Amino acid sequence: MTMEQQKDLDNKVNKLKKSVQEIEQDIQVLEDLQYEYDFKRESLEGQVEAETKGRTTTEMQTEETAIKQMFTVLNTKTEVVIKEMANVLTLAEQVQLTLISDELSEWRKRQQMACIGGPPNASLDQLQGWFTGVAECLQQIRQQLKKVQELVQKFTYNNDPLTLSKSQLDEQALSLFKNLITNSLVVERQPCMPTHPQRPLVIKTGVQFKVKIRGFSEMDTVKGFRNFLLLGVNTKVMNLDESSGCLTAEFRHLSLKEKRPINITNKWSLNVYEELHLISFDTQLILPDLCIDLLATCLPVVLIGGISKLSSAWGSILWYNMLCSEPHNLTFFLNPPPVKWEQLSKVISWQFSSVTKRALNSEQLRTVADKLLGHETQDDPEGLVHWKTFSSMSSSLDIESGGSPLDWIYEHLELTKSYVLSIWNDGYIMGFLSQEREKALLIDKLPGTFLLRFSESCREGGITITWVEHSADGEPVVHSAKPYTKVDMNRIPLPNFIRDYTVVSAGEKDPVNPLIYLYPDIPRDVAFGRYYTSASDGGDLAQSQVTLLPLSLRFARSRLGVGCPDSC
Repeated sequence: MTMEQQKDLDNKVNKLKKSVQEIEQDIQVLEDLQYEYDFKRESLEGQVEAETKGRTTTEMQTEETAIKQMFTVLNTKTEVVIKEMANVLTLAEQVQLTLISDELSEWRKRQQMACIGGPPNASLDQLQGWFTGVAECLQQIRQQLKKVQELVQKFTYNNDPLTLSKSQLDEQALSLFKNLITNSLVVERQPCMPTHPQRPLVIKTGVQFKVKIRGFSEMDTVKGFRNFLLLGVNTKVMNLDESSGCLTAEFRHLSLKEKRPINITNKWSLNVYEELHLISFDTQLILPDLCIDLLATCLPVVLIGGISKLSSAWGSILWYNMLCSEPHNLTFFLNPPPVKWEQLSKVISWQFSSVTKRALNSEQLRTVADKLLGHETQDDPEGLVHWKTFSSMSSSLDIESGGSPLDWIYEHLELTKSYVLSIWNDGYIMGFLSQEREKALLIDKLPGTFLLRFSESCREGGITITWVEHSADGEPVVHSAKPYTKVDMNRIPLPNFIRDYTVVSAGEKDPVNPLIYLYPDIPRDVAFGRYYTSASDGGDLAQSQVTLLPLSLRFARSRLGVGCPDSC
């Protein structure tokens, strides 16, 4: 929403409030006029004979004329009030349509994007303020219509505009109020396991999750999908949130347990991580003269039995929220649409920017595009990526033990977040980088220049260290070490490994560390010195077990990596 649109909506809501207050004053004037008219008319009719009161015929005629004039004023004022109320309800309907169809819809879409790593969703405070303002005005109009009913009961006449219009205005005000209230119940914080705060909407059975909402909860599912029991305290009393001024309930200790009926078959032939489920919340708004049932539904969740399926489940959440805004489309993955690379690349970058201080740059995204679209179409923003290509084992990735592009991206994200976050934030890891581009960057650099990139061969994620040397005849030779994995980092942190890494060349006795300058020209200890956790100990892990071939031979063999195939 632009500032201009926001200002326009503010003005309309303020105009609505002002108009309702003006009607309140006009109804009071109308009530006073009607009381005075009624009193004088009854007084005049009660005089059987003017002479008995000592009044002349002329005086009575004058008073009768004044009462007729008062009637005209009263009738005109009544028509004005009815017209004002009709105009207010028309304005309320327009504002309400904007709030529900535009603003609330956009907020839900922003929430979807925030759930998959996009920009944080805007606060509900402003939207709530608009909703509250319109609701209060509609309630005041309904009370004013009751006041009008009292006036009708006290006094009415043929073709009285109050009597003719009240029923229609009543129905319109009630319909608008119900529609507004029905749409005002939202899931403020989507279901999320506290152990994985960056992975909302993925729930492991038996693990507690929390969600912020109002009212009671129940599970909805599709026939043929797995069924689950919702465990924990699933009824809450609404409390006033002092910061926002609204009633909320936060469920902190819910968990799910799968029902296991006998001889169940999944007629949809979907993977477990492609099954979508809904958690719904209902409550009631009870007013003295009205009871409204309210229902809110969370975004579809994926339920998994083990953490090993977390990456696949998260991929499903990404795909659904990128491409679907229908909250109840549980069979989305029966025929999931493809996504344009331009949109997918933004979401992939969000995965890093949402948990680190660095998004993926165009170079890194180009490498990912090469894996998903092929080298010829990697720069086409309109190129389509299909769900199966993204989530299934791919021949374009030489990953040990199989794996999908989704696994490859997800595991390197987890490695970055858990093991090398500070180094990544410093910009010292180049991330997704093709071997061709890697060699092009190093070929003209000083001997001993090295860079760090994500491995292409480790399903669980790994950092490949590549450096450049010069052969005896001055030709540059590029080497890559075996990918450094999470298992390795649990033993020795990556900065220590880089400091203590050594190789032994053929014909040489003493091991040397070939890693001298971090690309482009940062001395190794300047880059990583503050991250060293112990003095150099020359640990076995940091010493290469591969003896280097003579430089001229290594160059002749197409720059084969040290202890690492071309797919590192």
